[in-house]
Amino acid sequence: MKKRIFIAIQYLEIGGAERALIGLLSSLDYTKYEVDLFVYRHSGEFMKFIPDEVNLLPEIKKYTTLSRPIKELVKEGYIDIAIGRVLAHLKNKIFNKRHQTKDSIAIYQYVASYTTPFMPSFYKRGEYDLAISFLIPHNIVREKVLAKQYWAWIHTDYSYVDIDVNYELPVWSAYNKIISISEDVTKGFLSKFPALAPKITIIENILSENFVKEQAEEKVDLSFLPSDSIKFCTVARFSYPKAIDRAVYICKELIDKGLNIYWYIIGYGSDETMIREKIKETQMEKRFVLIGKKENPYPYIKATDFYIQPSRYEGKAVTVREAQILEKPVVITNYPTAKSQLNDGIDGVIVPDSIEGATDGIEAFLKDKDKQNRIIAYLKAHHYGNEFETKKIDKLLNE
Repeated sequence: MKKRIFIAIQYLEIGGAERALIGLLSSLDYTKYEVDLFVYRHSGEFMKFIPDEVNLLPEIKKYTTLSRPIKELVKEGYIDIAIGRVLAHLKNKIFNKRHQTKDSIAIYQYVASYTTPFMPSFYKRGEYDLAISFLIPHNIVREKVLAKQYWAWIHTDYSYVDIDVNYELPVWSAYNKIISISEDVTKGFLSKFPALAPKITIIENILSENFVKEQAEEKVDLSFLPSDSIKFCTVARFSYPKAIDRAVYICKELIDKGLNIYWYIIGYGSDETMIREKIKETQMEKRFVLIGKKENPYPYIKATDFYIQPSRYEGKAVTVREAQILEKPVVITNYPTAKSQLNDGIDGVIVPDSIEGATDGIEAFLKDKDKQNRIIAYLKAHHYGNEFETKKIDKLLNE
C-alpha cells in the first residue's frame, strides 16, 4: 500500500527552495508514495514543473491572503487575517527596535502565529503517513493537517539572521523531524535552537543532472552577449542576502583594473530600485545588466564564462550546483556556509566576503588559466545530481 504524503509551500515563484521542491517531487518513487501538494497561492513559473504524478490540491482563497496586500484583504472581507497581519507587523517593529536589527525574519513567524487559527484545516482529507512543511513558517502544516509524522525543512543559515527564538521554538519542537540541507545549515540552526539537535536529519537539495542539461539546450536569444568579453552570470533574488548591490561595485572595480567584464543578473525582487540606483551611480549600465526574471536560467548559465555567487549568506545555493552541472567555473564569496557549498580550488573558488577581497580574488582567478582548466576538468569528470537523497526519506519513514 502506498504511503500518503502531504507537502505544503506558499507559492512556486522562481527561487532556490522552490526549485529544490521541484527536484524532490521529480525524484520521488510514485510506486511507493501518493503525494498531495498544497500550494497556498497557485502562482509562479515553477507551477508547470509539478510532475503529473503529484496531486495538486485546489487553491483555497483564504490561504492566498498570507502574501497579498492587506488593503485587498479588507476589501474582500478577510478582516481576521488583515488584523492578524497588522498585529504581526507591529510586533515585528517592536522586535527590530529592541534588537537593533533590520535583517530580521521574525515577521514570518509572527504572521503565521496571528493568522493560522483562522485558516481552514485539511482534516477531511484523513490521516497522512507524513506531512511536510517545506518552507517557513511552519505553523499551518502542524496545526491544520493530520499525520503520523511531521517534518519541517530548513533552507536558511540561522547564524546570520535575527529571529524571535522564544516565539519559534515551540513551532519547531512540535515536529518529529527537522530536515536540514547541509551540515553548515545545521550548525547555524543549532546556534539558535541547541535543544533540537536530536530532531535534525540532513537531506540535501535534490537536483537532476538530466533536467538541468536538457533545460540548458532550450533556444533563447543570446545575441546581446558580446563575444569578445569575459561573461559573468548570477541567478538570484534581489534581496539583502544575495548581495547583488555589492556585486555592482565588484564589477566596477574589476573593470577599473582593466578587465573586460560583462555581468548578467537573472532575477527579481524588492531591492531592484536600489540596485539600479547603484548601477547608475557607478555608470555600469552597459556592464552590469539586469536581465530580469527567467523561468529557465540554464541557457544563460551555459552561455557564460563564469558563474558568480556574491551572497552575504546562504543556506546552500541551488544555482551553484546547477552551474557546476553545466561545467562552469564557480566563484562564491566566503559566506558562513561557503565551505559546504564547494571545495575551494577543486570544483570552484571561494573569495573573501568583501568588495575589495572579492574583487582581488576574482581578478586572481581570471588570470590563472591553469586553475580554471583544472576546475573545468574536475567538473566534467564528476556528477552533481543527487536523486539518491530520496532514499533517506524511505529510510526515515520506515524507522
